[in-house]
Amino acid sequence: MAVDEAFLKGRVDTLFDTTFNERDGRVVPTTSDVTLKDGAVKIDATFLYADLAGSAKLSKVCPWSTTAKIIRAFLDCSTRLIIKHGGVVRSFDGDRVMGIFIGDSKNSSASICGREIHWSVRKIIQPSAQKKFQSIRNNSIEIRHGVGIDTGEVRAVRSGVRDNNDLIWIGKAASFSAKLSDIRDVGNHTYISSRVYNKLNKEAKFKEDGSNMWTGTTFSFAGEDETVYKSNQWKKP
Repeated sequence: MAVDEAFLKGRVDTLFDTTFNERDGRVVPTTSDVTLKDGAVKIDATFLYADLAGSAKLSKVCPWSTTAKIIRAFLDCSTRLIIKHGGVVRSFDGDRVMGIFIGDSKNSSASICGREIHWSVRKIIQPSAQKKFQSIRNNSIEIRHGVGIDTGEVRAVRSGVRDNNDLIWIGKAASFSAKLSDIRDVGNHTYISSRVYNKLNKEAKFKEDGSNMWTGTTFSFAGEDETVYKSNQWKKP
């Protein structure tokens, strides 16, 4: 089959004319749960993106194997913590992982997970890498990351072609959480939307002394200012 201009135009027309067969989801769908032709699954979920910072510098000054080991360690810890707190992992993108949480405690679970990822980076990965790898020590590299969390109604649809496809997530919660994970603010590595903050339980919102562990700030997204909350309070798993 020739893939030329006429063929691609035909495919675009077909895709643009698609009427989605949407259904409500009670669990986070997998790729096989969504029909490639016209499937769409609507869920109310909380999205967590954990993104390793400074990968370009790691690749520049460290042996490739060192960079690979650090990224693997970050994704391994993040994935295990997401699963521990009831989330599921549906996407890896280089040095970034996406977790999805559903259920009544999804916002608190995701925010606590984010703070535990913070602890694992600062208390395990950084000191271990410093001790193990000379290139980390010689270049004074501090391994850092960002976690972004948002909640809302999202649709999962399937994109690609037969044997080469995956789910894509349509909705603000998915895109906004990804943007929040890109923020680089020294000391504050966990960012949540106001929608998440307003649904946190006491354990996820307040320190043991009763003070609030979150600080409000403003973040611009899609041409609008959003109130978001940041925290420098990590949590030991």
